[in-house]
Amino acid sequence: MSTQPPKFYKNPSIATILSFFFMGLGQIYNGQIGKGIVFIILYGISVTLMWVVIGFVTTPILWIWGMVDANNSAKKINEKMATE
Repeated sequence: MSTQPPKFYKNPSIATILSFFFMGLGQIYNGQIGKGIVFIILYGISVTLMWVVIGFVTTPILWIWGMVDANNSAKKINEKMATE
């Protein structure tokens, strides 16, 4: 009888909510540390660009993209774990 280590699935809703409150946190929750750091840096740059108006366009787009990416990434991670 072989025992397998427990699988820890990612909750897409939690990943999305974390990204809602802090950009990149949903990716970090999913274990995608590098991607999360990139999102945090991009978000910081985008917020800074609000001084030159373009940030008012890029920041909401980046924020929504981060939430959608966190959700989709969690689902993909779960699908991959389910087939292992």
